[in-house]
Amino acid sequence: MTSTTLLQRSRHLALGGVMALAATALLPSLAAAQSFPTKPIHIVVPFPPGGSTDLLARRIGEKLAAAWGQPVVVDNRAGAGGTLGADYVAKSAPDGYTLLMGVTGSNAIANALYPKLPYDVVKDFAPVSLVVSSPLVLVRNPGFAGKTVAEVVAMAKAKPGSISCGSPGNGTSMHLTGEMFKLSAKVSMLHIPYRGSAGALSDLMGGQIDTMFGDFLVVWPQLEAGKLQPIAVTSKTRHKMLPNVPTIAESGYPGFEALSWQGLFAPAATPPAVVEQLNREVNKALASADIQEYFGSRGFTLGGSSATEFKAFVKVEADKWAKIVQASGAKPD
Repeated sequence: MTSTTLLQRSRHLALGGVMALAATALLPSLAAAQSFPTKPIHIVVPFPPGGSTDLLARRIGEKLAAAWGQPVVVDNRAGAGGTLGADYVAKSAPDGYTLLMGVTGSNAIANALYPKLPYDVVKDFAPVSLVVSSPLVLVRNPGFAGKTVAEVVAMAKAKPGSISCGSPGNGTSMHLTGEMFKLSAKVSMLHIPYRGSAGALSDLMGGQIDTMFGDFLVVWPQLEAGKLQPIAVTSKTRHKMLPNVPTIAESGYPGFEALSWQGLFAPAATPPAVVEQLNREVNKALASADIQEYFGSRGFTLGGSSATEFKAFVKVEADKWAKIVQASGAKPD
């Protein structure tokens, strides 16, 4: 046997050994996926019952339970802007049975905002799928004179700090979108934080504050009733339910985009095959006609993505908001 033949044989044996080792390493993941799920799944919602995140988790959970024949329990663990619930999931067993319905704040903004955050939004989760997203809407009380982005900017530049902008609280996506707007327009506006959207909306409609970046689902009823007026939306393109309302990007600030989003996460180290199985079922649920109609009619864009795509999306979001937090000096409550 020639030295060349021996070398070729040794290479083939080595390659076979590597492939065998790789297959062996995959066995636990494949076995887990084949038997998954065998017991109830818990979806942690890091907010109280009744909000949009809770509603999403329950509707998606119903679909998963029907597909798998296993109960899906929604577990509300509210506190610290969603970070308590997120931390609970990050430290849970990585087996696919404890999941998080995470949001922009808990799973993108929190890394930069909380110096002692007990988890990392990128490293400590296995993203499953983007579930929904929606733009925010810059709204005003009807008595406020600024009807366009240009008018608001001109007023803010003429009297720095004179225009108030409410939010559901320090560190929320609504607060930091306002900070992004101020940085983009190079203006000073007075941020008024509230403990939740209800108080901010009440004062905005009552004329105590001038403007607010509001979650679409939250402000839509007031827009329909004429109690608030829209100025602009924060998506790259106009929203289908507000076709005559311009984007901030087209109002002189190209590239401006801020989305409120929600997505499903598992703990890091969850077997990839389990993550993929979860991803497939979540995407099936999002594609169903009733889910499409229910959330689409409320202004949401239904997500649906691969786990890899969602992981990349979260990384981009975390980097973007870190820059806004640093530039604005935003602090948590």
